[in-house]
Parts: sequence; structure tokens; C-alpha cells
Amino acid sequence: MKSCRFVFLTLAAYITGRCNASSGERAVTEVVNMLKKMLAKSKADGDKDREIYAKFMCYCRTNKADKEGEIKKRTKEISILQSKIEELKGGTGKLSSECAKLAADIDANEQVRGKMMKIRAKEEKAYNDLKKDMQVAMKLISSAIKTLAEVGSDQSLAEAARDHDKFMAGYGKKKKKKSLLRLDASMREALSAAAAFLPLKHQETVSAFLQAPFTGSYSAQSGEVVGILKDMRDTFKSNLASATIQEKKAEVTFARFMLAKIGAYKDMNKMLKAKKDEAGDNDDELASSKEKLAETTKQKGVCEAFLKEMTPLCAAKTKEYNTRNMLRMNEDAAVSEAIAILDRDSSFNLFGKVDATSKEGGSSEALVQTGVVHEHRSNAALAKFSALQVLRTAGQSFKLAQVAALIEADNPFTTVLAKIDEILKIVAKEGKVDKEKLDFCKSERKKGQATIKEKSSKIIELGSKIDKLTDEIEKPETGLNDQIKATEGMLAENAGNQREQTKMRKKEYEEYEETMQNVLKAKELLSSAIRVLTKYYKSIEDYAVDDAEAVKKLPGEDDARPETWEAEKGYRGQDSSGKKVLEMLGYILGQTKGEENLAKKDEASSKAKYDKSMAALMTEQRTLQKSLVKFTKTLAEKKLALLQANKDLKKTTAVKEKTEAYMLQIKPGCDFITKNFDKRNAHRAAESAALTKAKSLIKNTAVYKSAVAESDLESLGACRAICTKKGKLHVKCKACLSDVSIPGYCAGHPDTKGC
Repeated sequence: MKSCRFVFLTLAAYITGRCNASSGERAVTEVVNMLKKMLAKSKADGDKDREIYAKFMCYCRTNKADKEGEIKKRTKEISILQSKIEELKGGTGKLSSECAKLAADIDANEQVRGKMMKIRAKEEKAYNDLKKDMQVAMKLISSAIKTLAEVGSDQSLAEAARDHDKFMAGYGKKKKKKSLLRLDASMREALSAAAAFLPLKHQETVSAFLQAPFTGSYSAQSGEVVGILKDMRDTFKSNLASATIQEKKAEVTFARFMLAKIGAYKDMNKMLKAKKDEAGDNDDELASSKEKLAETTKQKGVCEAFLKEMTPLCAAKTKEYNTRNMLRMNEDAAVSEAIAILDRDSSFNLFGKVDATSKEGGSSEALVQTGVVHEHRSNAALAKFSALQVLRTAGQSFKLAQVAALIEADNPFTTVLAKIDEILKIVAKEGKVDKEKLDFCKSERKKGQATIKEKSSKIIELGSKIDKLTDEIEKPETGLNDQIKATEGMLAENAGNQREQTKMRKKEYEEYEETMQNVLKAKELLSSAIRVLTKYYKSIEDYAVDDAEAVKKLPGEDDARPETWEAEKGYRGQDSSGKKVLEMLGYILGQTKGEENLAKKDEASSKAKYDKSMAALMTEQRTLQKSLVKFTKTLAEKKLALLQANKDLKKTTAVKEKTEAYMLQIKPGCDFITKNFDKRNAHRAAESAALTKAKSLIKNTAVYKSAVAESDLESLGACRAICTKKGKLHVKCKACLSDVSIPGYCAGHPDTKGC
């Protein structure tokens, strides 16, 4: 300590001769303050440089981002436009091909339908001819069978042959001869006509039968002819039925085919029109896209030229800023190292302590003023007297007053009726809520009263237990707390004595060690500070320049780029302040030489006294600790029991208080709903009746009906005149409302009036 005092006395001459007499600062303190001011100025310069650089880089980044974004956007647009142009070109060719194919398909459809109609006509004619021939053949065959049957030639009717013999026996010879001749001519004519439709084999049999003389009696040959004729008649009937079925199927197939072809024909015509329209739109869009592509390519070129010149300039300024930062950081490091050497804790006893000052800046807040927009609406007066009277006679009610206010304020009918419907729903909902509240209150009150009774009994029991445990723990003098407290107090006093004596001994030894080291370190610290600062200021001599950099405009820009540090002519740092600091440090270093061996005293005597006192204190400490362990164990057991009792009491009391609070909380509402439930129900019934009556009165007024009719007409919009004149069901009104042409609407709705 005496050596430290010696150093301070050595500095007195410098303080008196070199420092301001009014400041009272030590020389090293003034040096440290100067170095700190240099750091502060360096920080301010750095902040200024950072602000300048930030503005310049903001200019660079903003323009780079804008231009790159613009280039990216334009590149994407160019790509999209090029793709779109190619797509439109391809689309135009594709549409042309599709239109040509559709036209060919339409023509082919028409030809197929014409061809199928001709084929169907031929099939129908062939069927009609076949049907006619079949019917004639069956008629002739039936006639021949009938003729042969009259003379008994049907072999399947044996009885008929015998009857014929009897019949013929009653005629005279002359009469018999005339009858046979007549039958012979008729039979030959029928058989000759029917034979034309028979197969060749059967035609020969019939021809042989006709060539034989007619005797007027049954013969085996005539029976065979009848069988052939009947078989052929059945065959013709079957063939005609099959042909008829095939004809019906052919008709259905033809109808379906024609419907499909006609539908396809309409669809293809519609598609052809759409394709032609699309092709026209494609041509317009292609021309527009080519113009956009040329303009976008030009804008992209301007952005690329700007970036080409700005990018190297920004890079150069970044390099310059980094260099300035590096040099400033080196200066800050040198100054900071000097401050650390002169002002750190190890140098405190050598050069004194300096309190740092700081300044706080204020801030302001901006206020934002908001405005309110008011909306005002007015409508024509409406018929309202009857509705208001009904509402007023129903009694006083906020809901009825709302509706009455809407009516008196001349609101539209729709607003008033909507409000009435809304309030009717609210009234119904309120009734339901009231009933739920009443049931809830009855249930909750019953449960709450039972809980309060049970918890009150338990609280009394726990209170007695807690009082007993509390006395055992907290009773003055005999309670465990007081006994432990007294023991702990004696232990604390013992420990305090040990700590205080140890602390004093340690402080004495530290002062001894520090005194021996301070004088030796003083020269080393001052030399290190001088060495660091000298090295730095010599290193920045090469960064000064003779001419300032010119600030020019970038191509395509109206304003010059932001200025940076062109006027400084390179980086010089704080060389003038640094030289002054070095001069002061040199003077102090020259004065720091002196004594190093004045601090060795009383060490052995102080140590012997300390050892003897500590031995007595530790013996007393062991005795007190044994007593404390015993008291602490008993206290822990009692506290555990008390803690559990208090926990149970707290829990029980909380449940009781919560229940009581809950009962008080619901009391006003429950008292109200219990007392007024019936009255509120009656009042709601009166409100609902009045509102329903008012709604009915409003809807029955001529003004309301007129308003509804007018609203219906207004809904027609621009078609009102047409629909009023022609009627809503007329095609002109329908087409106008659908915003289509009359032919277009009729095409989809051919049954509409006027189509």
C-alpha cells in the first residue's frame, strides 16, 4: 500500500503542472478519459459511416432488388409471352384443322343421314310389297282350301266326306251336273291362283290334280292338295309375322340412329361456331402479345444496362466501407487495449478509479386520430297508425318500442317485418332460457346448502387440531421454534465470528500481496499502452490520399448517387488526439520508478492470533449443532402434521367459501327468475300477440301490397318495360331476363310463348 501511495505522489507533479487545476483528476485518469472520448468519437464516426453506407447500400439493394425483380419479372413475362405466342400460333393452326375436320364431319353426317333415309325407304317399300304379296297369297290359298272343302276334299274331316255323299244323293241328275260344273270352275280358278305361290314340288302336285277330270266325289289327290295349301298358308302367316317384327325393329333402329346423328350434327355446328370465334380471338390476342413482348424486352434491356454499371460501383463502396471499418476497429482495439491496460481492476490501486457517465436519449410517440363515419337513411312515410296502436295497447316493452320506433321512423316494410320476425324468435328463445334458469336455480340451491352444512362441521374439527399443534411449535420459550431459534442464533454468532476473523485475515494477506505486485506492474502497463497506440498510428499512414473521389450520375438516372466519404481524402483516424495521449503516457512512465520493498510487516504475529481464536470457536460450534439436530427433527414431525391439517382446513374452507360465494352469485338471478317467471311468461305472450297482429296489419295494407308489387317490377331491372308490355311468360321478357337473344332462348325453350 505504501508503494501505491508513492506512485500517486510521484504523479502529483504532473497533475499540478499539466492538468486543469479545477478538475482535480489524476494524470492517468485524464489519459483514460481522453482515450474514452476517442472511442466515443470513433463510435460516432462509425455510426455516421454506417448511416452513410446504409443509405448507399439501401440505394444499391433497393435498386438491385427493384431492377433484378424487374428483370426477373420481365424475363418471366417474356418467357410467358413467347410461350403464349407459340401456343397461340399452334392453337390457331390446331383450330383451323379442327374447323376443317368439323366441317368435313358435318358434311359426312348429312350424307350418312341422306343415305340411311334412302336405305330405310327401300326397306319399307320391300316390306310393304312383301306384306301385300303375302296377304294376297294367303287370301287365294284360303279361297282354294274353302272351295275344295265344299266338295269334301279335306282329308282331316272324314265326317264331312260322308255328309257330302248324302247331300249329293238328293239331287237329280240334271241339277247335279250343273252344280258340279260350277264347283269345277271355281275350284280350278282358286287352285291356279294359289299354285303360283307354292314351291315347285307342290306346284306339280296341284297341276296334276287340276288336269284330272272332276267327278264331284272325294279323292286322295284332292286331300293332299288341301294339306299342302294349309301348310303354305301357315308358313306365309309365320313369315309375315317375322317380317313385321323385323320391320318394327328396323324402324326403331333407324329412329335412334337419326336422333343420334341429328344430335351430333347440332353439336358439331355449335362446336364449329365456337372454334371459329376462338380462332378470331386468338388472332387478336396474338397481335397484342407480340406488342407486349417487344415492349417488355426493351424494358428488360434498360434494367440490365443499369445493373451492369451500378454493381461494380456498389462493390467498390462496400470494399471501401469494410476497409474504413477495419481501420476504425484497429484504432478502437488499440485505444481499448490502452484503456484496459490503464483502467482495469488490476490497475485500480495504481491509477485511481474513474466513474463513467452515460446519457439517455428520449423518445417520442405519435398519436393516431381516428374518425367516425355516420350513415343516414330516410324513406317515405308509410301507413302505420293501426300497427302502432296494437303495439302500444300491448303494454310497455323495449322490444315493442323497437318495432314502434322503426315504424314511426318510416323504415321500409321489409325492415319492420324482419325486425318483428327477429323479435318473435328472441321472445320464444327467452321463454326457453327462463325455464332452464328456473330449473337450474332449484337444483343448485339444494346441492349448495347440503355442501355448506357438511364443510362447516369439518372446519370446527380441524381448527381444534391446528391450535394444539401450533402451541407445540410456536409457544414462547418452550415452543420448538423458540428453542431452535435460540440454538441457531448462537450457531450464527459463532459462524459470524469465524467468518469475520477469516475475512480480516484474508484481506490483510491480499493487501500484502497486492502491494508487492503493483509497483512492478506499473511500468509494464504504461509501456504496453504506449506500444499499442504507437503501432496503430504508424499503420494508417498509407491510407491517406491527395485527391477526393468524384461523385457522378449512373446511366439512365436523373439524380446523382448518394455521397459517402469522398471529401475525407482517405482514412486518417484520430491521429492528433492519439499523439497527445502518447505524450502524456510518456511523462507518467518516466515518473514511475521507486520503492518496491516497504510492505513486509506483522505477517507472522497476525497469523498466530488467528489460529488460536479459530480453534476455540469450532469446539463451541460442534456442541450447538448436536442440540439443533434434535430440535429440528421434532419440529419437522410437528410441522408435517400441522401442514396436513392446514391443507385440509384450507381445502375444506375453500370448498365452503366457494359454495357460499356461488350461492351469493346466483342469488340475485335465481331470486328474480323464481319471483317473476309467471309474470315474464304472460308478458312475452302479450308481446308475441301484439307483434303478430302488427305484422298482419302491415301486410294487409294497400301500401305494403303496392310496395311488394313495385319491388317485383324493380327486380325486372332493364327488362321492366318489355315484361310489363308482353307479360313475364313471353319469350321477349324471358330472353331479356336471361340476357340472351330471342332465337337463342327459343332454341333452348321452344315451348315458350312467342317462339
